[in-house]
Amino acid sequence: MASKSFHITKLAVSCLGRHQQTAVLGLRSRGITQGLPALACSYSTEAVPRARQTNSKYKVVIVGGGSGGCAVAAKLSPLGKQCAAIEPSDLHYYQPVWTLVGGGLRGFQSSVRPTREVLPSSIDWIQDKAVKFDPGKNNLELGSGDKVEYDFLVVAMGIQLDFDKVDGLVDALENDPAVASNYSPKWVNKTFPAMQKFPGGNAIFTYPNTPIKCAGAAQKIMYLTEEFLRTAGVRENSNVIFNTAKNVIFGVKKYADALQQVIQSRNIQVNYKHNLVSVYHKKKTAIFANMARDNALVPFEYNFLHVTPPMSSPDVLKKSPLVNEGGWVDLNKHTLQHTKFSNVFGLGDCTSLPTSKTAAAVAAQCGILHQNLTATMQGKKVTPLYDGYASCPLITSRNKCILAEFDYNLQPLETLPINQGVERRLTYGMKAHIMPGLYWQVMMKGRWNGPATFRKVLHLGMSRSPKLEA
Repeated sequence: MASKSFHITKLAVSCLGRHQQTAVLGLRSRGITQGLPALACSYSTEAVPRARQTNSKYKVVIVGGGSGGCAVAAKLSPLGKQCAAIEPSDLHYYQPVWTLVGGGLRGFQSSVRPTREVLPSSIDWIQDKAVKFDPGKNNLELGSGDKVEYDFLVVAMGIQLDFDKVDGLVDALENDPAVASNYSPKWVNKTFPAMQKFPGGNAIFTYPNTPIKCAGAAQKIMYLTEEFLRTAGVRENSNVIFNTAKNVIFGVKKYADALQQVIQSRNIQVNYKHNLVSVYHKKKTAIFANMARDNALVPFEYNFLHVTPPMSSPDVLKKSPLVNEGGWVDLNKHTLQHTKFSNVFGLGDCTSLPTSKTAAAVAAQCGILHQNLTATMQGKKVTPLYDGYASCPLITSRNKCILAEFDYNLQPLETLPINQGVERRLTYGMKAHIMPGLYWQVMMKGRWNGPATFRKVLHLGMSRSPKLEA
């Protein structure tokens, strides 16, 4: 269905609490209006931002209110006001559903809730941003200039979208209806209208030369678009092109082989080692650097362009003592404890963990982090528990999916006792209908640590368990 914009009446907004009003109006200020009536009057009062304090100290401070930060906050909620979460945004997004939003299969409203609805009310919510870390002194500085001291720190700041690193891209996103990106709440609602208006020609999908979150999403929307073009009767006049900076379609061979079959059967053109460097929307041209030929510039005309932007660790972390040479929070990959500061832990997209940056990975990490953080708080040793588990539901059509699950060694680590390397309606149903509820009602309540237990049960205790060393 096409996205719609509408007016939020004064009555609808007035029935909300002050901070919920801020969340709704915040959506409008960002040009995000689809589905807002579903937000109106539907959320109870929970976390309330803490009043400003010049200086404060907590037993545990969590920096970040995304998937990892909120899940850990829920687990630490018994600490009450000894725990604080630092998060500036009024809004919390369930980003894995944005593929379905961009594909016209879900409304945007299903992906967003006020932050106050997600953070536990028992802890302090500091609605500000961290601007400086001083782990040697166990404190950090807020955007307000106030300092927050801690005994233990959890870093869960997510990943930074660097749209501005591609010359002309922001201008194209703002002014060209044919350019979209499912990776931003500001641009995801452009994708399906661009698909609907596609007249034929080149539909180009990109993958950058940087680590990214939800790596499969860059090609999921390509499969949904290709299917839509066939349904709309314009596929014969279209070229569906995937320009990726990588040299493989997917990092795990089993699933890469399955995806290659999909690509070949649907006549999709893949250009490896092609990195998007600039967009000239007035000429409908995207320029790629061919990394296999000394970055020679190659122009592609487009009629629809879906961009996965370059990404990096948040700038504030890059400037801190917490990161490695690449700018990522430097953790032991099995314990999630910092390699230098023993009272610092981390999880999710901002970390050095050499696995896919997905919500499923965060779910597996948060339980292990909680266990090892608790052990450290009690003066006990941490335990190497994280095997790098990550999952990527690779949607290939409006009702089928390849459910990739794997570990640090890029070996399949599948939960279901069936072959997940084939397109199935079952796994699509899990992605589209089960996982969103699991996220909001279980993971965000601190009660989901990934599917490891279910995997053991479904495989009668014989599932593969990688050997880990601290």
